[in-house]
Amino acid sequence: MKTSKINITIGIILAIAVISAVVAILYNAQNTGKKTTIGDVFKYDLTEFAKTDPNLIKYKEIGKIKTNLQNASAIAIDSENRIYVAGDKLIRVFNDKGDKLSEIKLSDNATCLTIADNRNIYVAVKDHIEIYNQQGRQISKWNSIGENAVITSVAVYNDNVFIADAVGKIVQRYDTKGRLKNVIGKRNPDKGISGFIIPSPYFDLLVANDGLLRVVNPGNHKIETYNFDGDLISSWGETSIEIKGFSGCCNPVNIAILPNGKFVTCEKGIPRVKIYNEKGEFESVVAGAESFANTVGIHNTMLCNEDSTKALDIAVDSRGRIFVLDPAEKTIRIFISKS
Repeated sequence: MKTSKINITIGIILAIAVISAVVAILYNAQNTGKKTTIGDVFKYDLTEFAKTDPNLIKYKEIGKIKTNLQNASAIAIDSENRIYVAGDKLIRVFNDKGDKLSEIKLSDNATCLTIADNRNIYVAVKDHIEIYNQQGRQISKWNSIGENAVITSVAVYNDNVFIADAVGKIVQRYDTKGRLKNVIGKRNPDKGISGFIIPSPYFDLLVANDGLLRVVNPGNHKIETYNFDGDLISSWGETSIEIKGFSGCCNPVNIAILPNGKFVTCEKGIPRVKIYNEKGEFESVVAGAESFANTVGIHNTMLCNEDSTKALDIAVDSRGRIFVLDPAEKTIRIFISKS
């Protein structure tokens, strides 16, 4: 038993090292313009880690919506199941059948968006929030949340607006008028808060069905629960190359919540979409890495292009359907439960 545990530990360390090496090679290729190759050892190991047990896949893909956006960056769904996709300095709105309903022009590219209960659209543009109505008119533009801030997620709950800043490594809580209430997640050992580790610009949050804030701590491979005053309540998630855990520098990259309170997570590197129950226990796979061959993640690293390092985004509608934004394929992929 002791030997088995040692082998598992060594396997995890080697897997993380392999993935880190691939990321470094890709980064060098993209930033120097030099073509590079990845040896067969890397190719074999990564493919092995990406295999999904078919018995764990409890969802099936039923269709796709073409976004016709070159750089689709974020997805959100409102209470009436309209789908909003940001990209190319636009927001495109579709019905749940994939028909385009409208289009909103933005001042710049959006990094994330959400739809409030009153149907106002909150959009992060660089370091600030812009609010639009359903007719596409800008009704508010907030001040910058901080020098060099990069907003990666926004959530609205009653009179609260939560904003994740990947550079500041904090969550800021505002009212709907744009007035700062408090900061959440700043390192505070006395309160048991270790702080967020954000190695790359993926830092997601949401308010769950229980009225508590969930924030991804991607460098720690955790989803942390906070009350609105910033007290850490609990956390879940484990570092593991196995399907039940999260691996790489920073996963999960995005999360959503189903009507029944279960969590949907998506990962980059080895692109996977998975389901966890309210306690954070792994339940099933929506889509394994095989579903994203030739789009995002390690299956595409042999191409050494920008698409291989892009990440999926996810949203859920009132019927429990899962919508995966595939930025490489430029589509919204729709998954439903097999049961």
